[in-house]
Amino acid sequence: MKKLSARRRHPLAAVVVLLLALAATGGLYAFVAPTGKAQAEETAQSLAIDEGKKLYAVGCASCHGTGGQGTSDGPSLVGVGAAAVDFQVGTGRMPAATSQSAQAPDKPVVYSQAEIDQLAAYVASLGAGPSIPTEAEYGPEGADIAKGGDLFRTNCAQCHNFTGKGGALTHGKYAPPLDDVDPKHIYEAMQTGPQNMPSFPDTTLSEQNKKDIIAYLDAVNSDDTESPGGLELGGLGPVAEGLFAWVFGLGALIAVAVWVAARTAKAKKS
Repeated sequence: MKKLSARRRHPLAAVVVLLLALAATGGLYAFVAPTGKAQAEETAQSLAIDEGKKLYAVGCASCHGTGGQGTSDGPSLVGVGAAAVDFQVGTGRMPAATSQSAQAPDKPVVYSQAEIDQLAAYVASLGAGPSIPTEAEYGPEGADIAKGGDLFRTNCAQCHNFTGKGGALTHGKYAPPLDDVDPKHIYEAMQTGPQNMPSFPDTTLSEQNKKDIIAYLDAVNSDDTESPGGLELGGLGPVAEGLFAWVFGLGALIAVAVWVAARTAKAKKS
């Protein structure tokens, strides 16, 4: 007991206790408080939302409403998610050139990618929705091209043609060609269902399914791909080839028939 009391009265005892207390407090704070990286990310996200709100007020609010609630000139953006913004603005479809057309066509992009990300961050803050996919989700690694072809022909070829060359719909609408579209935007289109297209969420087409479809489109539209049947007429499928056969094939037969009839009539006269 005397030795313990002597140690407590040591001049450095208070310093040691203070150091131990500070170490314990610092360790507890480091464990409980958010890390500096998390705080930095949160701050950057807040700044992106603020900047996106400014861009939205100038370029989008007149059609979609000041709070994204929608107007008679544009649908609500609450809950559409960042992926919808990245697709629509990243392909130039938005801002729309006119509200009178049947659908918004792709055109040169107005905003930089940084501004698109800011707009997407603001719209995403209005309500939960699909996020912008990463390259791991739409990249070719681990994709099954054959499975993608089956999935595309089952779910997409009715509108986009079996090789993604596009096709006409009703009332001036159309399914655009997919041979020169960024894989990220194809993924986002399947995820969000822009304009006339139905959406294919992960419950309908899984992430792997979407990856397979994108890989199939890349394969069939690659410059290195050769048609096993020879001339493919642009890959437009049986409708275009059937029309070619009717116009030129039947026309050739009619020409031959007229020629034979003319020769026969001439022979009878002589």
